[in-house]
Amino acid sequence: MTTKKTLFLVEVAVFTALALLLDLIPLQIKIWPQGGSIDFAMIPIFIVAFRWGLKGGLISGFLWGMLQIAIGTAYVLVPLQGFIDYAIAFTGIGLAGVVAKSVQKNVRENKVKSYLSLITLGVFIGSFARFIAHYIAGIVFFESAVEGQPVWLYSLLYNGSYMLPSFVLSAVAVFFLFHKQPKTLLQTK
Repeated sequence: MTTKKTLFLVEVAVFTALALLLDLIPLQIKIWPQGGSIDFAMIPIFIVAFRWGLKGGLISGFLWGMLQIAIGTAYVLVPLQGFIDYAIAFTGIGLAGVVAKSVQKNVRENKVKSYLSLITLGVFIGSFARFIAHYIAGIVFFESAVEGQPVWLYSLLYNGSYMLPSFVLSAVAVFFLFHKQPKTLLQTK
């Protein structure tokens, strides 16, 4: 196995474990008892996605979702809902990796505004993909908690109430992490 492959596997494992740890420690703001919190837990997945691209981000996100099910912190009503809310939603975070090469190119060229925009775009793509999966699961598997409110509106408000602030927090944190140490975005040769 090559050194680069080994580094890839180690970073995916370590950052996935860090995402799970950040999800478990009480630094988060729990919004709803059924799940959904504003926290730092997506940040390690975005780091992997920006360092290793789509493959790294998707694998890391998927593993984080599966770990939540494995340790019993997932809120699963039926298997299909669990699959959408954990396998698909958390894998979706890794879609941020679609802009990884452009982010890395702009870091190498020291184009701060460009890589800020691209990091924000990548974090938006990953956050939006996760939101869409949770939103769909909310419409299909959960009922509106408010009498007379359409379930689509309830799912939008429920999932949007924690995903929008999580997107903003993640975008700011990831940008500042890489802005202070831009070379950490670049893979070693």
